[in-house]
Amino acid sequence: MTADLDFAHRLADAADAISTVRFRANDLRVATKADRSHVTDADQAVERAIRELIQAERPGDAIFGEEYGVEGDSNRQWIIDPIDGTANYLRGVPLWGTLVALAVDGEIIAGVASMPALGQRWWAAKGEGAWKRTGRHAEPERLHVSATSALDEASVSFQSIHQWRDAGYLDQLLALLQDVWRDRAYGDLWAYTLLAEGLIDAVGEFDVKPYDLAPLALIVEEAGGRFTSATGDSGPWHGSALASNGVLHEQLLLRIAR
Repeated sequence: MTADLDFAHRLADAADAISTVRFRANDLRVATKADRSHVTDADQAVERAIRELIQAERPGDAIFGEEYGVEGDSNRQWIIDPIDGTANYLRGVPLWGTLVALAVDGEIIAGVASMPALGQRWWAAKGEGAWKRTGRHAEPERLHVSATSALDEASVSFQSIHQWRDAGYLDQLLALLQDVWRDRAYGDLWAYTLLAEGLIDAVGEFDVKPYDLAPLALIVEEAGGRFTSATGDSGPWHGSALASNGVLHEQLLLRIAR
């Protein structure tokens, strides 16, 4: 597992080297995909670089990436979001990053989330805790979720109104937000890292894919939190996410149940 986590860091390093150079570039190329989401030449270049490294050093492993789909058939699968937060990236907002995870037999065992524009990186390996580093040479800090136990003291990120509306959960969201202390839409990977650091208490969103969530689910859980779908199914595989400090999780599941 140490070797796999080290390799995940190297993949993130390769991604950061490409994405930071193209960030706010005057000649950044932007296209619209079939699902009407945006993709930049940086998204594509990052994923190609990661795939090339995996093929060179882990040739028997499968790959599942946002831009180029599934390649290979193995119980070991690397899951890649080359730039999570592409909308921020193309507008020049520094809240974006690369997500890399390794699943073995469908279980996430190692994951890295890197936000180079902020100089921050988070990672976890199964059973080894969750960690953060600010600056390439800084000492890692172990992460712990908050101990908040009451909804009226909780800070919650709902990510996107339209996601909750389109999934048919808008009424539940609005009712929930009336009862929490603070609500914000931090968005994308950043919200989950704030949760793992104990700075907010819960995150919920819909219309998400495994590559949007895989390392974040492990990071949250290894920081002591809980990660399920909106209906309580474990893991990042179910198209929605409800992540919390664990203490609040059952309350939240009950509040958003349809």
